Amino acid sequence: MRNRSAKILATVGPASSAPDTLRLLHDVGVDAFRLNFSHGSHEDHARSVTSIRQVEKETGNAITIVADMQGPKLRCGEFEKGEIGLRYGETVDIIRSDKKGKDGLICMPHPELMAAMEPGHTLKFDDGKLMVTITANDGKRMKARVDVPGILKNKKGINVIGAVLPMSAMTEKDRVDMAFALTQDVDYIALSFVQTAQDVIDAREIIGDKAQIIVKIEKPSAIEFLDDILEHADAAMVARGDLGVELPLETVPVVQRQIIRKARALGKPVIVATHMLESMIDAPTPTRAEASDVATAIYQGADAVMLSAETAVGRHPATAVAIMDRIIGAAESDPEFWKYFKQIDLPYEATPEDAISQSVRGIAETLNCKAVLGYTLTGSTVQRISRERPPCRIVCLTPRQSTASRLALSWGVMPIVMKDPVNFDDMLGSVQDVATTRVGLKPGDKIMISAGIPFGRPGTTNTLKISTIE
Repeated sequence: MRNRSAKILATVGPASSAPDTLRLLHDVGVDAFRLNFSHGSHEDHARSVTSIRQVEKETGNAITIVADMQGPKLRCGEFEKGEIGLRYGETVDIIRSDKKGKDGLICMPHPELMAAMEPGHTLKFDDGKLMVTITANDGKRMKARVDVPGILKNKKGINVIGAVLPMSAMTEKDRVDMAFALTQDVDYIALSFVQTAQDVIDAREIIGDKAQIIVKIEKPSAIEFLDDILEHADAAMVARGDLGVELPLETVPVVQRQIIRKARALGKPVIVATHMLESMIDAPTPTRAEASDVATAIYQGADAVMLSAETAVGRHPATAVAIMDRIIGAAESDPEFWKYFKQIDLPYEATPEDAISQSVRGIAETLNCKAVLGYTLTGSTVQRISRERPPCRIVCLTPRQSTASRLALSWGVMPIVMKDPVNFDDMLGSVQDVATTRVGLKPGDKIMISAGIPFGRPGTTNTLKISTIE
């Protein structure tokens, strides 16, 4: 049982894939694990899934598994000498070719670039270390002015600024990886390189209802079409690495806050990722700025914060998790933390679920309720309660392990797998038992119970009862 509401998503890699290490990471604070399909084999990921599900079984705690797709990677071609120098202000030619480039000539294997780039658009190379601005494009050859000079080496990555590329968010590798991940019963597929809502729609045709979709917001075009993209997705990730390259650096914090607020308004989990405790890849402690960065994401209302290389290849994976856990706990213990949520007006639908979820926060504050326990098959009502950010525990009671595992990523939710009650009296007895043995509540504590009557039917939440632990 965690003493915090926001969740920790940790990336599995060579430093953390051993079964004992995965168990340790969960014990010190990890609620969800990310499998990065940019690295590792299917066999590696299958072993990780098996180990994580074993931890889930041993501890009785639901754990979310996220399969993160690589997405299309734009890279320049090779050079005759392995590299070229780009000098400030010079003009270079860029052509579509598999041949090797040379001084003044960059070859690329991406026809999409030639089709989309217009004068004024920019290309960044090697994670933004070099930059050129397109000055002319006749469809066969582009001319570009060097604005940020440096050495460009073979096959360095390209970021496109200012253009929507006519290419899918899914490569053939992604389709193969996605099909494999679905056989492993992962909870979420994280979709890279999302530019428009159509990318999410295309992925949904493949995934169906076998997993939910996290859209990684890492392209400027995704910000432009953010509302439509979020409508079609199940969750969002603020992928600050590529955002920091493709957007002016000073706008990334603004965009982060914007994404968090919009995702929360829709009742969809939102993750803040990349460079959270980056110095802990090597160092045993983070910088003060990194600690403040994590706390800022928590104050803004993120459902989860993510560790990438810190747990995948870092020297101190468990320590990084433990420190992130402490930072979250400190932020949430600040009385000002809860005041922020009261200032945000949420949109409501004319449904019993929204009427109940809206009431939960007010009742919790008025009666000092310690928990709301929601019976659910699909988790939809519990997710709506989670977006309210009530000052009490949110306990998801579900007969479906898949629902429990998915909701382990959602803010404040403690998922517990148990059978649906047969009647109202059975429900009250079951809640009393769970509240004392699993949630740690004491006699006299007030609680709320949400349920759909008759039991066992999805989408029928219509009851909210206030009760007291005996």
